Amino acid sequence: MARVSSKHSDSVFYGYSNINITVLLWALLSQIWPQPVTCRSTLEFLPGFHGRLPFQLQTGYVGVGESSEVEVFYYFIESENNPQEDPLLIWFSGGPGCTSFVGLASEIGPIAFVDQEYNGSLPSLVLRPQSWTKAASIIFPDLPVGAGFSYAKTEAANQSGDWVVAHHAYQFLRKWLMDHPEYLSHKVYVCGDSYAGIHIPAFVQEISYGNENGVQPLINIQGYILGNPITTRLEVNYQITFAHGMGLISDELHESLQKNCKAQYANMDPKNLLCLRDFQLFQELTAEIDHAMILEPAFCGYDNLRVLSPRNSLMKRSLTQKVKANNFPSKCRRLGYTQETYWANNDHVRKALHVRKGTVGCWKRCNSDINYKYGINSSFYIHANLSAKGYRSLIYSGDHDMVCPFSATQAWIRSLNYSVVDDWRPWHVNGQVAGYTRTYSNHMTFATMKGAGHTAPEFKPDECLAMLKRWISNEPL
Repeated sequence: MARVSSKHSDSVFYGYSNINITVLLWALLSQIWPQPVTCRSTLEFLPGFHGRLPFQLQTGYVGVGESSEVEVFYYFIESENNPQEDPLLIWFSGGPGCTSFVGLASEIGPIAFVDQEYNGSLPSLVLRPQSWTKAASIIFPDLPVGAGFSYAKTEAANQSGDWVVAHHAYQFLRKWLMDHPEYLSHKVYVCGDSYAGIHIPAFVQEISYGNENGVQPLINIQGYILGNPITTRLEVNYQITFAHGMGLISDELHESLQKNCKAQYANMDPKNLLCLRDFQLFQELTAEIDHAMILEPAFCGYDNLRVLSPRNSLMKRSLTQKVKANNFPSKCRRLGYTQETYWANNDHVRKALHVRKGTVGCWKRCNSDINYKYGINSSFYIHANLSAKGYRSLIYSGDHDMVCPFSATQAWIRSLNYSVVDDWRPWHVNGQVAGYTRTYSNHMTFATMKGAGHTAPEFKPDECLAMLKRWISNEPL
């Protein structure tokens, strides 16, 4: 499906332009490397999309684990620009347990669902002009096991966790590259957002260790990109100041929270009744706001009801009644998520995607029922290790996200104590301020996305594509 380049600036076959050399070396090395457990299909049509797909789409499975007991489903979309030279991205959604289709259909892929309420028919798909495939080829694997269409063959293999995801992702990428040798010399960047901020650095670190130990095939890893990433698991400590700065809570409540909780909300003392009282009031005041995008209402569903304390059942009942009474806008962004669910659970869609029958029951956008072990308390030190090895990183934050506020991300980056190369300044797209950025000496760039929420490309697709193109080209934002 993919075309092989005869010229790669970082090619392991540097100095040779004859593609037969690549094919010959691959044939020889394949006798040494274990054969990958893969299955793939090329798609020309998708249910819900009118006409032939104007891009190259592949779906398939890659077996990972000790005996390939986990089958990782993936989508692969070839670059629409220059697939012979453009980098290879691998994208992970958050959760943990969200399918990579979240990133494909809602954020950075070439297709999107039509913005309309679900009417019972198969949801319609249209092209997204700001797809990141305008600058790169992208793999979207469903990890951890239980996310999307990935599945386990045994009950024991149905268990996952932070380190398991990193290990499975490494196995997946190695086997995928062995099955797609034309991409062996391409620059590789690992990307994702939200909870992926925990296991992506671990995954990149595993690639690095594998390369250092000569594990074949060597992966041409260059760096990683993270959006609004969970990093220290202490991000909630910055929600209060963020909410105060955005005018969501009063000066008096902010001062009381700072005093009674001592700015520590992640691990509150259950005996500190004053702190618990103040934090409960904060939750109630922000319960009708989408924490992932504070300019939007929470009541496109029941997403934010879970933030309320179980003790405040009266408040929760009141908010639930408002949802059922349709006192809030019926057409909002989160309602569009339901179209993904209806689409992916359609039999014709599954057949078109070549999903194996009987392996996955009800497809969920984010599967909260997976058996998952939280093994990485903080990815902070992994960032430091990767920077010391020279890997590039781009960390961006939608500045209207209260789940993982930009101030929380700024705080851990500041704690790395890197010297500043290019100090805080605005960056522009189409002559307008797209956000603010700062570049550090250890190959790290931080950027805010003005007016974006937790999944920035969903809100600011033009700006995010411009950011990607500049960064992978080693240009200033």
